[in-house]
Amino acid sequence: MKKILTLIITGLLFISFNCKKNDVQSTTFQNGDIIYQTSESKQCEAVRIATDSKFSHCGIIFIEDGKTYVYEAVQPVKMTLFEDWISQGRDAKYAVQRLKNANKILTTEVLKKMRTYGNTMNNKNYDLYFEWSDEKIYCSELVWKIYKNGANIELCKTKKLKDFNLKNPLVQSIMKERYGNNIPYDEAVVAPSQLYNSTLVETIFDNY
Repeated sequence: MKKILTLIITGLLFISFNCKKNDVQSTTFQNGDIIYQTSESKQCEAVRIATDSKFSHCGIIFIEDGKTYVYEAVQPVKMTLFEDWISQGRDAKYAVQRLKNANKILTTEVLKKMRTYGNTMNNKNYDLYFEWSDEKIYCSELVWKIYKNGANIELCKTKKLKDFNLKNPLVQSIMKERYGNNIPYDEAVVAPSQLYNSTLVETIFDNY
């Protein structure tokens, strides 16, 4: 009986410790951090396959009134509470990256410019066709442009659509559905994987 009680107490302490650890982790994120996840839709799976990545969606973290939000390009572009955003991903898995030397580079003034530019994208429609314009916007494009136009930082070089892995049947099916026979192979594109592989950022959390 004594051994059973000891095991139960040890288990409860372990759970308590990990809950506290996760709570602490979620409160240490900063304005400008980039967050990634994988969603369940067919399009997201196609993006993951085409870009050879474990991620299909991303957003940028902003903190307001003590609450953590993810600014994301969905339908429409909007701020989503951190907890809600996490729950939308596959198995609540996610990763967070931060600009190297962010505390020096992302000053209050720079972050204000990033937010100001980001606000110009608010409520815009999601770009199903991944076009490089500001009329509509997709997730990694939103993050890239906030850094470029708000902080004058190019997180990575853009690629062309034809540079990705387009041979997979699911990818081909989605492209056929979206573009028909007029696939814009030369369209400039930036994928979540490109942001994640940028030499300018470092991973601060990953529970994959």
